[in-house]
Amino acid sequence: MSGAREKKRAKKMRNQPASVTLPAEPGPFAGGGSRACPSPGDVRSEQQQQKFSNQSSGPSNRKDQCFLKGQSRGERGRGRGGWQGGHQSVSEEMPKYITVSAFAQARAAEISAMLKAVSQKSSNSLVFQTLPRHMRRRAMSHNVKRLPRRLQEMARKEAEKAVHQKKEQSKTKCRKARRRHINLVAEFNHRQRKNIWLETHIWHAKRFHMVKKWGYCLGNSPTEKCYRACYRAMTKQCLLQDLSYYCCLELKGKENDLLKQLARICSIDAGLTFQEASCLSGRFEGSLNLYRADRYPEDMLGPVTFIWKPRDGSENRQLWIWVHPALKQDILRELKAIFQCSEPEEICISEPVTSNQEEKQVEVMSLGNKRKKEDKEGEKAVPVKKIIGDGTRDPFQSYSCISRTTGIAISDRSMEILRYRLIGPLSHSVLTDTLKAASVQTEMADSETELNNWWVENCKDSEKVSLHQCQSAIFELLEGMGSPSDMPPGTILGLTVGDPRVNLPKKKTKATPDFEKFLDNDKVRQLYLKGVPADCAHSFIWDQDICKNVTENKISEQDLNHMRAQLLVPGSHLDLGPCESKIPILLVQQPGKMAGEDRPGWGSGWDIYLPKGWGMAFWIPFIYRGVRVGGLQEALKHSEYQRTPHTPNDFPDCQAGMQFAKEQETSLLEKFKRRPPAKRANFVKLGTLSPFICPWGQLTKNWEGRMKASGGFLCPSSPHPDCCTTEGQTLCDPKAEKEEEEASPENGEAEETMEITSSDGALETEDVTSSQDFGERDESKTSDFIVLRSEKLLMQLSAWCYPTAGKDRRIRLISRLGQQEMTEDVFLPILMSYPRALVWVNLSLLRKGNPELHAMICIPTEDDLLHLSKDKLFCGPQEPKHRDVFKDKVQKQKEERKKKKKKDNVKSLESDPAGIPDEEATEDHEDLILGLWSDALPDVTSHCSRTVLGYVTRGDFSLAVGCGEALGFVSLTGLIYMLHNQPADKKGLVLLRTPASLQYRFARLNIEV
Repeated sequence: MSGAREKKRAKKMRNQPASVTLPAEPGPFAGGGSRACPSPGDVRSEQQQQKFSNQSSGPSNRKDQCFLKGQSRGERGRGRGGWQGGHQSVSEEMPKYITVSAFAQARAAEISAMLKAVSQKSSNSLVFQTLPRHMRRRAMSHNVKRLPRRLQEMARKEAEKAVHQKKEQSKTKCRKARRRHINLVAEFNHRQRKNIWLETHIWHAKRFHMVKKWGYCLGNSPTEKCYRACYRAMTKQCLLQDLSYYCCLELKGKENDLLKQLARICSIDAGLTFQEASCLSGRFEGSLNLYRADRYPEDMLGPVTFIWKPRDGSENRQLWIWVHPALKQDILRELKAIFQCSEPEEICISEPVTSNQEEKQVEVMSLGNKRKKEDKEGEKAVPVKKIIGDGTRDPFQSYSCISRTTGIAISDRSMEILRYRLIGPLSHSVLTDTLKAASVQTEMADSETELNNWWVENCKDSEKVSLHQCQSAIFELLEGMGSPSDMPPGTILGLTVGDPRVNLPKKKTKATPDFEKFLDNDKVRQLYLKGVPADCAHSFIWDQDICKNVTENKISEQDLNHMRAQLLVPGSHLDLGPCESKIPILLVQQPGKMAGEDRPGWGSGWDIYLPKGWGMAFWIPFIYRGVRVGGLQEALKHSEYQRTPHTPNDFPDCQAGMQFAKEQETSLLEKFKRRPPAKRANFVKLGTLSPFICPWGQLTKNWEGRMKASGGFLCPSSPHPDCCTTEGQTLCDPKAEKEEEEASPENGEAEETMEITSSDGALETEDVTSSQDFGERDESKTSDFIVLRSEKLLMQLSAWCYPTAGKDRRIRLISRLGQQEMTEDVFLPILMSYPRALVWVNLSLLRKGNPELHAMICIPTEDDLLHLSKDKLFCGPQEPKHRDVFKDKVQKQKEERKKKKKKDNVKSLESDPAGIPDEEATEDHEDLILGLWSDALPDVTSHCSRTVLGYVTRGDFSLAVGCGEALGFVSLTGLIYMLHNQPADKKGLVLLRTPASLQYRFARLNIEV
């Protein structure tokens, strides 16, 4: 029998009972009986049979060698006493006497085993599937009487199980009933109980891969192949994104009280603050990083953007803080703490009306209910109750609170204000082609409705009319600008526009700028130089009552299509006149890439803020102007090409960043386990300690320990000491490794390998064991490291990274940058102030190579730099292969698991399967995974032949520069150590190594501020 047949037979027989052994006294007979005293004839017959069997088995010994040990061909094929060696042998003579009780007991055991095997199913197939194919009928699956009578009883038992019972049919079977609007809305609300939909959800769901994140259902990436097309749109055309999932926190109160408390959660050392004069006037949008009150630079909360409402003459101000949904809870909790807001301003939830299909509803109507008819009085049925809320807040809780002492109110306006983003140089053309300024209206179109009543009242004021005309003139000038980056960064323009659905083109077109129209216009030049005036930043979108009026009085799509159908000339322009809706919006310029010297202004665009309910009314007209839509992955690439941190991926020192890293580690580990063991990368042999998460805490702690152990880690005797060895701590020495390999009896590999443990054995075990891994740290605890965000220090480090000699030296030298030279008197105070700090860096590969996630950033040795200077095509050194010290443990655990499984199978066959399992079987043992480091991590800096400096958080081939680029963090201590010891013409050169490779690649390290 071949190996495949043996496996197939073993699979079929795995549930069959084992061979039955009789508990009677032993005897030579199969029945278990014995003879008290054999007669002389019996003895003689036994001797003759033994002689005959020895003679007959002689020629067949050579053929029987292929079978198992102790098993002849006859035993394998026919059983004992049957066919042996291809010849029929003489079986033992029948016994003259048997013990009846033992014989009956043996037969009873065999019969019970046979009945058990017959009644027990050996597979997961149904009863009718066990029949031969020529006897099967389709009706057997639902009609038991179609089966043979011997199988009908078993089929009835299967049908009684809940798994095979028919599901209840929906009351509304027809598609027409399911597609009714009221039933659709009820079904959509039922499907978004846990993850809220955006207003553009249905449009995205048909064209994007959807993911559930942060309480929302968001589009991750388009289903079509458009990676390069999206990059071209960001570079030369226009890309559209829906950022309505961002959360808006509104603060109202006196300006001095607001600024006094907000100054506690930010620092001027890290950049802008809420007191910035240009932002405080309402002309520009600001961005900053928030920390817990009076805790800078520790306890990071996350990055935010903020907008002040322009002054209107009163002492009360209004502030919008836009935060990522992953950061919302921490920031909102801190704001309530510093302003002492605990008392709810409103106990009941307001009930504004939202848009057509994406409304959030409290009561979910059952799909079986028919549409309610009008009652006797002619009144229509009451619509389903609507609520406001987003995926990060309980809709039944109060969304506003007020401080008793200062009177400052904090409101959560998430999902109340929609936010779209246009990226690319054609953003101006798309905006001006899609949106048209609202016309001045002084009379009501219909006295019975409240449509545009707020606009009519404001148009009666001449000052507001002149302001609207000024805003409209500036908005029209945008078409004559080449790129959004030409505007001052963060410019804000308020505007009131008409219904964009009225100007919808017949076909999709591509918006193009008209430069000839504004070629000699002085107003465009003034807009370049001075920007938008402070008065033009005013918008009615700040008023909640106006936003509510605009949302409730929106003309439905059905009514709009009915008006189009009544046009005399089909397809002509639809003029609604005074019945056209007026929508207040806010335009905020996004500056794009500002740091660094290359590609200034890349990725610039505009953000559009809208009242809720108007999402699709603006989305479709944008689509018809030729924009390309991106999702979360496109937003990630946008920030990657700008070389800016992305929220929350690149903020490891805040709670959201830690949670993201933990979830990412779990996802990568599950993906690693899904691969067959033979197809997995052995990260232990590759020298990768943590392939799925970056151990930032241990990295900074190890560098701090190296500095303390060496008394400043600097060797004054040698200007450029070897980077692989430091005083007081020796790295892996190849000679010592070879000696250890020769002493190890388990080493049978011929190639050069590296020992996993370092030469000094303990290697600061106290620090390693006391420090927790980043992924396993409790979320309630603060991180044991910080990220350096001081602009002054970052500019100093950026100047030190420039080569000051050789062909690669920069034009802007350190003296021109106004920074100090790199001396011990300058950088030692920095190290004392920030012993455990990380620095955000970007890396560009010198040659080929594609950096990946969690790649290691290492310090090159003197030999590496010397080899590179001699051979310009030198791609980089290779890491010697390490020895897997966990291989024997994994193999031993695997064997123990097999033995335990075999033991459990025997127990389950002998005992009742419904019995209680053993305690040993229920014990959970921590499984060792082949290829992963199982113990506590050793010193991560000196584990490999090149000293580890940091890790990559994002890396890929960059279409913007045409080579591999990476973004990540490095230790501040290690960075200063490397820059101090590198030659002047090799400043900023590092090595990159991906987790699943032994090849190092040279890269240039830069810090852009």
